[in-house]
Amino acid sequence: MAEGYDPRRSKVNESTFANFQREQLTGELTDVPGIGPAAARKLGEIGDEEKDSDRITNTYQLIGKFLMLKGPDEDGHKVESMEHMEKFWWFLKEKGISSHRSGIVRAIAEKVNTMIPGIYDASEYDEDDSDEDEE
Repeated sequence: MAEGYDPRRSKVNESTFANFQREQLTGELTDVPGIGPAAARKLGEIGDEEKDSDRITNTYQLIGKFLMLKGPDEDGHKVESMEHMEKFWWFLKEKGISSHRSGIVRAIAEKVNTMIPGIYDASEYDEDDSDEDEE
C-alpha cells in the first residue's frame, strides 16, 4: 500500500468527524479527530533538527502549519490541493504521528475549507474509472 494521504484510509468515526466540523475551535489539539494525548505530546515536542517555533501546542498552530504548507514554494510553484494534503500528511509523519494521519489531514482540511472555500477538494479523491480506456 502506498504511503501518503488517502481520505478512504481515515479511521475517524464519522459522528466524531461531523461534531468537529460543526463545533467551534477551542484550541485543544485533542479536539481534532485522530489526535489523542500521545499525538498531542509528539506535536508539542521539539525534534533534533527543529526550532521551538516548530512546536504545535494548539489547534490554531496546527491550522497555521496546514496553511503554511499551501505555498507557493521557493520556486513560486503553486501548491494544489492534492499536493497540499500530501505535504501535511508527511509533516505529521515527521512529527512522529504514527496513526490516524489521514483522518487528521481530512479533519483539518475540511474544517479550514469551511473558512477558506476551495483550499480542499474532496472530489479529487473520488474513484473514477471512466478515465480508463475500454477495449
